[in-house]
Amino acid sequence: MLTGKSKIISSLFHQAVETGWKIFLHRQGRGPWPLSQLAWPLFDRLAAVKVRNKLGGRLRVIISGGAPLSAEISKFFIGLGLPLYQGYGLTETSPIISVNRVEDNRPEGVGKPLPGTEIRIAEENELLVRGSCVMQGYWRNDRATAAAIDEDGWLHTGDKAVYEDGHIRITGRLKDIIVLSNGEKVAPADMEMAISTDPLFEHNLVLGEGRPYLTLLAVLNKQLWREFAEQLGVSAEPGSLSMPTVRTAILARVEKRLALFPGFAFIKDVALSLTPWTVEDGLLTPTLKAKRAVIEKRMEKEIDRMYSD
Repeated sequence: MLTGKSKIISSLFHQAVETGWKIFLHRQGRGPWPLSQLAWPLFDRLAAVKVRNKLGGRLRVIISGGAPLSAEISKFFIGLGLPLYQGYGLTETSPIISVNRVEDNRPEGVGKPLPGTEIRIAEENELLVRGSCVMQGYWRNDRATAAAIDEDGWLHTGDKAVYEDGHIRITGRLKDIIVLSNGEKVAPADMEMAISTDPLFEHNLVLGEGRPYLTLLAVLNKQLWREFAEQLGVSAEPGSLSMPTVRTAILARVEKRLALFPGFAFIKDVALSLTPWTVEDGLLTPTLKAKRAVIEKRMEKEIDRMYSD
């Protein structure tokens, strides 16, 4: 539970982020002048500058890449006055394709293509790239090269995207699509990112390929779980994670994070754990991405329970 002092600090940071974000939108020409800007010097001194100083106090540019950056994280850093710009690229493109600019920063996307880089949206909204940045091919693997680069020189990225006003916004992966037994298609990565904005969840994996509904494997943050268990009036021991009341409460939190998703993107059940997924135990890649097939195999009993109930 938050103490009185903690609530004040939390409220202060929230107001600082909200005010800083409104100032950012105004400076970008995408929002009105905010009256709360008058209070920014106070918010900056009491909250924002402390975060910036923790990061050295002299950051001029922060480039984010390698994995999608959630809207909430972007808003938090930018709202506190940190110059965060999301970009996008592949090893096959040397590696940068696009990045947001200082004068035109839209953190929900990955910016405009670099000069000399052509962009095209193909079937199934796949992002294609052409230009001098594209590789000549895979070493001694002509078949893989032909599958990646077509006869016109377009590299097929495998990423789904929207290209509007010169900006690229990645919406998912072509291969990372769950098809439910009723034919509905779901991009699990988008749902997993939304769920991960709740700090209670250390890791999560959405399941449902060929099944009638979606379920969730989730690892909870141990400290936040203890606090949440106290709120629920249950023991914080791992055994409590299987209690119906706990699972219902967790699903309620998940539902809030998925409020903007279509109705069929609904998590019906969850299997919970307090044991983090790691690279060492083979459940994460070296870049900390979940190994879906390995996790599903390791958690087979938990998954069977969610679909047999």
